[in-house]
Amino acid sequence: MKVIAKSWGLPILLLFAASADVRTVLADDVRTNIASRGAFEAKAQYCGYCHGPSGQGYRGYYTMPRLAGQQSEYFVNQLRAFTDGRRGNTFEMKMARVHAVSQAMRLALATRFGKLNPRPFGGAPTEHVALGKKIYEEGVPEANVPACAACHAPDAKGAGTNPRLAGQLYGYTVRGLINWSKDRGQDHAHPDTSAVMLPVANSMSKQQITAVAAYLSTLK
Repeated sequence: MKVIAKSWGLPILLLFAASADVRTVLADDVRTNIASRGAFEAKAQYCGYCHGPSGQGYRGYYTMPRLAGQQSEYFVNQLRAFTDGRRGNTFEMKMARVHAVSQAMRLALATRFGKLNPRPFGGAPTEHVALGKKIYEEGVPEANVPACAACHAPDAKGAGTNPRLAGQLYGYTVRGLINWSKDRGQDHAHPDTSAVMLPVANSMSKQQITAVAAYLSTLK
């Protein structure tokens, strides 16, 4: 027994030492994950102050867009666009730059809000909904306005870099389309996917814009 004890003593001590090291590494990893989780929850809560805790948006003096159900790829691209100065909205650009987040955090936020699906705010003028539906599904060929459904899907939930429009707040959509050339693609040396929408937005009349925005605001 003494021989066995002597022969196994060192390996056993090494095993205990290794186990202690593993426990230390695991404890550090847990602490890191908890800290990261806390940072993520804080950032998600911060987004919720303006966009609503369920990402439903906010309708008031300054309408904040719905984030709930948004396509992750589009969500991430837009956060990057604000940080890079490719979107011209001064308030949101400042928020993005002051509270700059990593790519991993952008993806995490996109995943969180993408899974939410609150009821749409609505509140748009209902007399324009039928016209908006027609434009969304068929476009306005004589005005070179293609069907919105071609890129944003028949249910308006988008795909990839093409954003979800279903349930978007009426005022936000109207403002976005009217001010497209002033807000999107501000870095002309590095055009992004927003350039695709520029001729469409410029070809739409105010009536067509308000009609499409009214229709989209009703979709779940």
